[in-house]
Amino acid sequence: MKFKKMKFRFNIFFSLNPFFIILITITSITTTYCSSTVRFSSSADSLPGKERSHKYYVGQVLKGQCSFYASKFHGRKTANGEIYNMFELTAAHRSLPFGTILEVENLQNGKKVRVRINDRGPFKAGRILDLSLEAARRLDFIEKGTTTVKATIIRLGKNK
Repeated sequence: MKFKKMKFRFNIFFSLNPFFIILITITSITTTYCSSTVRFSSSADSLPGKERSHKYYVGQVLKGQCSFYASKFHGRKTANGEIYNMFELTAAHRSLPFGTILEVENLQNGKKVRVRINDRGPFKAGRILDLSLEAARRLDFIEKGTTTVKATIIRLGKNK
């Protein structure tokens, strides 16, 4: 079998065209800066606030909007590996260590509940916690869907 020797033809268009040079430069910059982060992960490493997680301390107060999640996730695995039970007093936070105990107070009615962090979230802007259905029931905001809360760190968990 005889192989033909192939010659590489240098295309003058690609070497001298300023448009092509600019296109390659923009593509390489975009690829470098836009592809270096992970967008979706159950790990806290990729979530906003991870770099601040070492600054949490017992007695620290977090204030903001809170929501709850219930039957859609009931029976599914949480970020720490346990099965979510909407009837337990648990919560999701973006970066607090798993096992952290919070005292959450509904600032609309003064009701309080203690919850344990076992999941990551919430993933909606402006919210600081996602509570289990039972925690939301005890804080009396199920009909409203969200409420303003004050969460005080009672005990920091050991797991990240």
